[in-house]
Amino acid sequence: MRRYQQIYQQSIEQPERFWADQAKRIPWLIPPATILSYDDQQHARWFPDGEMNLCHAALDYHVENGRGDQAAIFWDSPVTHAQQTITYRELLERVATFAGALAQLGVEKGDRVVIYMPMIPEAVVAMYACARLGAVHSVVFGGFAPNELAARIEDAAPKVVVAASCGIEVSQVVAYKPILDQAIALSTHQPEAFIIKQRAQCEAPLDERQYDWDTLVSQASPADWVPVKGTDPLYVLYTSGTTGKPKGIVRDTAGYAVALAYSMEAVYDLAPGDVFFTASDVGWVVGHFYIVYGPLLRGCTTVLFEGKPVKTPDAGSFWRLIEKYNVTSFFSAPTAFRAIKKEDPDAQYLSQFDISSLKHLYVAGERLDPPTYHWLDDLLDVPVIDHWWQTETGWPIASNLPGIEPMPTKPGSATVPVPGFNVQVLNRDGQQANPMEQGSVVIKQPMPPGCLTGVWGDPQRFHSAYMAAFPGYYLTGDSGFFDEQGYLFIMGRTDDVINVAGHRLSTGEMEEVVGGHPAVAECAVIGIHDNLKGQLPVGLVIPKDSYTDGPEALEAALIARVREQIGPIACFKQVIVVDRLPKTRSGKILRKLLRNLADGQEVGIPSTIDDPTSVDDVHRAMCDHQVGSANKAPPLI
Repeated sequence: MRRYQQIYQQSIEQPERFWADQAKRIPWLIPPATILSYDDQQHARWFPDGEMNLCHAALDYHVENGRGDQAAIFWDSPVTHAQQTITYRELLERVATFAGALAQLGVEKGDRVVIYMPMIPEAVVAMYACARLGAVHSVVFGGFAPNELAARIEDAAPKVVVAASCGIEVSQVVAYKPILDQAIALSTHQPEAFIIKQRAQCEAPLDERQYDWDTLVSQASPADWVPVKGTDPLYVLYTSGTTGKPKGIVRDTAGYAVALAYSMEAVYDLAPGDVFFTASDVGWVVGHFYIVYGPLLRGCTTVLFEGKPVKTPDAGSFWRLIEKYNVTSFFSAPTAFRAIKKEDPDAQYLSQFDISSLKHLYVAGERLDPPTYHWLDDLLDVPVIDHWWQTETGWPIASNLPGIEPMPTKPGSATVPVPGFNVQVLNRDGQQANPMEQGSVVIKQPMPPGCLTGVWGDPQRFHSAYMAAFPGYYLTGDSGFFDEQGYLFIMGRTDDVINVAGHRLSTGEMEEVVGGHPAVAECAVIGIHDNLKGQLPVGLVIPKDSYTDGPEALEAALIARVREQIGPIACFKQVIVVDRLPKTRSGKILRKLLRNLADGQEVGIPSTIDDPTSVDDVHRAMCDHQVGSANKAPPLI
């Protein structure tokens, strides 16, 4: 790890020099004279006096330098049986023309545009068109409920909303226009105009101030790119809260571009012309970074997938796409692979495809449990790289770094901090924890480029939510530890550490043990209130389709397994077998919701949930098993 250590140390000890070098990766209109400055609350601001345009850097620049005929996007939509290849030149033409359409509706630099679309090329076009004009886009995941969409419209105050007429789920068409109409009726802010991309599966009637995408584009003239300052905002992306006012994460332009360009090489080991397939959605931060902007800034080709890991049409979807598009690096969430493992535990579909183009598999979005890691590692002949990051940081905090120096992997570890991130673990007294001692994972200031620069319209909330707990540090909200070799282990959110009779235990560690049983496809362990011991762990388990021995036998086996591998101190005595777990659309298990259910609290269903009926199913199972106080307060569906 010598080369990594040298680069990492420079990034921490000489951040301005390090990032000045990395800034040379992108095409500037005016190179920055100032690399790092600070705002009034001593939060880092990168490249404040530089000027650039991200659309120019990702599209115009490549077309001007001979990459115009290379594929920029492979769009693959098994739910509509459609595919498209869009070159850099074609994408630039679409983006410039749509930017012209936005400009005709009055959109200018600094204006906000809300984008409410599924995984179709027009979503990418709309995002780049905003960047071209210097407008600030805010993408809302297609299908979000009216009240949640309304809250985001109120907060961002967009001049224009861009939407599709519908999205296509596994078994249904979801009409977006009625949701949008309800959201506008609920919102105190009224946008000046709406642009609707009509899809053949569900065309929408248009009202006053609502324009048909194709008609508007046919009447528009291409718009040129607008120079913006390095610290000008590029987008606002709202985090998935269950209650209260949404929290709009603000991303700047130049720091974002530099972090993207650096991570595409250092973390993802991609060269211009390579193909990057990220199985996420443009509504999430992963989609922003590594579907829309990162690959094209690097001169790569991105795969835009309108489908699911299973049932569109089967558990071989990912392998088919890797073969078809000669994917170089592939990135998805652990939950996607657990879904595949549940339906195809022996990976029979994989044998039908040639995935020899693949160099690396990346996994993030939630903790990669060792059983899933081992399943993938045994299955594939490429490195399986667990890496850790957040919506707020926007790019990986910790990872194996094949673009710098490949390192041995350790199951359960995200390997080492990425250059630029001064990651530390603090104990409850705010002191640095010892190796193997679990504590709060924090990042010492200055945060590197690409991280959030604020909360939209609420600078005090930014400071209080992230910077106030440990002055001089960004609070990640995750718990973890470093081992003796400097490998970082993220064990879950800090509220996933439970206190059993005075002993602090990690539910993440218990999930490792439970998930390691060969019959378990997916699991969650939560802590519930107990009058005697304070908290007790409860396991919720989805068995593999091939398991036939019954829930009682599985419960007994898992209790014995935890007792053997962690000890009786864990007091792990309850397992509930369920068909599904409540998750966000990005695949994260809603553990806080599960805890609230078990503790008998009323539960509001978050807007980010993938299947609301899963909450009712789990609640019934908790009541049947007399878990905690679950029978005292039914969930709110």
